Amino acid sequence: MECKLAQEKIALFAYGELPDDQCHALEGHLSTCQRCQEELAAVQALQQAMSLAPAEEPSANMLAQARLRLEEALDSMPRMGWLERIQQSIFRGASMLGRAPVAASALLVVGLGCGGWAGFEYAENLPHPVAALPASVEGPGKIASISNIVREPGSENVAIHFNRLVPETAQGSLDDPKIRQLLLLGAESPADPGVTQNSVSLLADECLAGHECSEGTVRKALLVALCYDRDPDVRLKALNGLKPYVAEDMRVRDGVLEALLDDPDPTVRSRAIELLQPVQADSSVREVLHTVASEDDNPHIRTVSQEVLDRYPQIQ
Repeated sequence: MECKLAQEKIALFAYGELPDDQCHALEGHLSTCQRCQEELAAVQALQQAMSLAPAEEPSANMLAQARLRLEEALDSMPRMGWLERIQQSIFRGASMLGRAPVAASALLVVGLGCGGWAGFEYAENLPHPVAALPASVEGPGKIASISNIVREPGSENVAIHFNRLVPETAQGSLDDPKIRQLLLLGAESPADPGVTQNSVSLLADECLAGHECSEGTVRKALLVALCYDRDPDVRLKALNGLKPYVAEDMRVRDGVLEALLDDPDPTVRSRAIELLQPVQADSSVREVLHTVASEDDNPHIRTVSQEVLDRYPQIQ
C-alpha cells in the first residue's frame, strides 16, 4: 500500500469505519512507514481532543439544507452507462465474497452479472412516468401547497404537483341533499361564527317547518350546537329547531334538560322551560324543574319553573 492511499484510510481506521480486509493491509503498511505512523498519531490525538468537547446536535435547518444539497448533487450526477453499472455490481459482490469458498464465489459472481444485465434491460424498457405540468401556473384559485417535486435525472425538466384553493358555489333548494350536507358542514365550522349561525338558523327553520328533519344527522347537528356553541344566539336557534322533537326523541329531551340546568344564558334557559311544558308529566322533567325551582341562582328561572309545576299540582 502506498502512503497516499494509506493516509486516505487512516481517518476511517481511527474511527473503526475501515473494512477488515483493508485494515490488515493498512496495519502492515503502518508497521514499516514512520510518516504514516505520525499521521495516525495526529488523527488519534485530534479524536481524543474532540471527545472531550460536548457534542452538539445540528439544527433542523442545517439538516434540511444538507439534504437539499445532497439531493441536488445526486440529481446533477451524470447517468452511468450499462457497462459501468454491471462492473460496479460485480466489484461490489466480489468484495463481499473475498473469504467465501471459490465455487460459491464464482457462482454468485456469475449470478450477479446476469441479474444486473437483466435488471438493466428491464429498467430501460419501463416507461418513465412524468406528471404533466399545468398549461399555466396562473389559474383560478390560490396555490395552497406543493405536494411533490420530481426532477428528470440529467435534465432541466421538473414536474411540480401543487394544490389550489378554488372557491366554489352551490345553489339549490334547502331540501337538496347536497345543500343539506353543506349546511351540516357549515354548522360545525369553527373558523367563521357567521357561517355557523346562518347554517344552524336555516337547519332549525327547516325543522320547524317539518321539511326533511326526521333523519338523525340534522338533529345531531342542532344538539351539538345547543350544547357546545359559544354564541347564545346560535344555541337559541338550535333550541327552537328541536322543538318539534322534544316529545318523541329522548335525546332531544335530554339535551333540552341539560340546557336548562347548565346553559349560562337566561334566555336560552327560559326557552328550554317553555319547550319542556308539553312533557312536564315526565318524571325526569319534573325532577329537573323541582331542582331548578328550589335551587337555581336566577330568581326569574326559579319563578318560571315553579309556575310550570303549579299548573299540574296533581302530578307528583
